[in-house]
Amino acid sequence: MRLLNKLFFFVASPCIKILSKVYCAVVFTVLSWVSPNWLSWNKYSESMLRSLEKRILSIVKTPHKGFFVDIGPVVGPADKIWTISLNTESPKTPLVLLHGLGAGVALWCLNLDAFAATRPVYAIDLLGFGRSSRPKFSLHSQKAEQQFVQSVEEWRKELKLKEFILVGHSMGGFLAASYAISHPDQVKHLVLADPWGFPEQTGEFKEIPLWIKTITYIMKPFNPLAGIRVAGPLGPWFINRIRPDISKKYAVALDDHNLITEYIYQCNCQYPSGEGAFHSMMSDFGWAKNPMVRRIDRLREDVPITLLYGSRSWIDHSASDIIKDKRMNSFIKIHVVTGAGHHVYADKPEAFNQIILDACSLTNSNVNSNLAIESAPRDHAETDEPESDSKQ
Repeated sequence: MRLLNKLFFFVASPCIKILSKVYCAVVFTVLSWVSPNWLSWNKYSESMLRSLEKRILSIVKTPHKGFFVDIGPVVGPADKIWTISLNTESPKTPLVLLHGLGAGVALWCLNLDAFAATRPVYAIDLLGFGRSSRPKFSLHSQKAEQQFVQSVEEWRKELKLKEFILVGHSMGGFLAASYAISHPDQVKHLVLADPWGFPEQTGEFKEIPLWIKTITYIMKPFNPLAGIRVAGPLGPWFINRIRPDISKKYAVALDDHNLITEYIYQCNCQYPSGEGAFHSMMSDFGWAKNPMVRRIDRLREDVPITLLYGSRSWIDHSASDIIKDKRMNSFIKIHVVTGAGHHVYADKPEAFNQIILDACSLTNSNVNSNLAIESAPRDHAETDEPESDSKQ
């Protein structure tokens, strides 16, 4: 039976590719007939995105401010990165937060107070996401990656930050590791939260049904979040239908359960700049064309790593063993947060915050590269559940 499945998939693959391209062309042609102005179909509003971000961040008690940082012609002619900062008067090493695919600064709302209680905190909308500029990235995977890295470095220079603790979630973890390899002098501690793009792509999906493989092939020409834009004004409803758990993660802190889905919609119904770059960097959704495990040994030995995963995340955790093997003379601490999925910072914010604060404490105590590797026990064991501008 498996042999027949493989044979069918081998024969059907070329046809599926052709049909997917035709389907893509038809969909966007129809959309152009329905709405000559693409943005009028996708109800993006800069003022709405600003308002939603402000309402979500209103739960953050620490005074904070938001501002654009002009980084110059990194990708486009005049790129700007939207930034929020907290407790910038503290003399301690700053903490810099890089979000994942399709996210933005407001999604750190459950974490910012805990972090800012001890040190300066900066969270940015990565170039091509959220409120930052939306330039056209290179279609070459390694070039697009380096454009992201250079945008973070130019941002650092503009803010005159000498060094910082760098936290990246998912795609942000992949970019954080790439940045640390290129600019080790600036990274005092690298924290990777359920990072995307680290392991090599597996050769075969042994247990995945044929129909799922077929759908994956059909969707391959699209950017990952194209469905949100195709849905147009129904985008927030579409997000709620495919990921009803997203709003629930913030339900305790936010009275209006629609704020998060509306925010995600406004972040992603714009021109898919950073999303397009992600598409260039990925080899199928779950893997990178240039996996980080191939080059993590290029990271300077004295840069400590804290690696954390959600126990129920779809991200492949196997890269942690490879990282340990390739960095035997470096400090690495690994956490698995029980009950958390991929969005560990929102699924289990208290556990996540404590792990980050512990990493900061290690940085304060000048942890050196010769410390033993540690695999931390699972944090905060709990019953697993299904994952389905300024304030002063």
